[in-house]
Amino acid sequence: MTNLNQNPEPFLTLHTAFVLVTAVLIGCVAGVLSHLGGTHPALAVLAGLAAAGGAVPVLRGLIR
Repeated sequence: MTNLNQNPEPFLTLHTAFVLVTAVLIGCVAGVLSHLGGTHPALAVLAGLAAAGGAVPVLRGLIR
């Protein structure tokens, strides 16, 4: 029987995890603010998704 933990490598690097978590946080803030501004909830979700998607490449370039 082989040991699967001989060379443990993380699934995500710390950099990738931080970028994704920060992008999700930005998306949530954008969605909540959009909803509080009077937008329909479905459009607020789309605004949050767009903000999170747009934040990923920016954060990836900024955080090094």
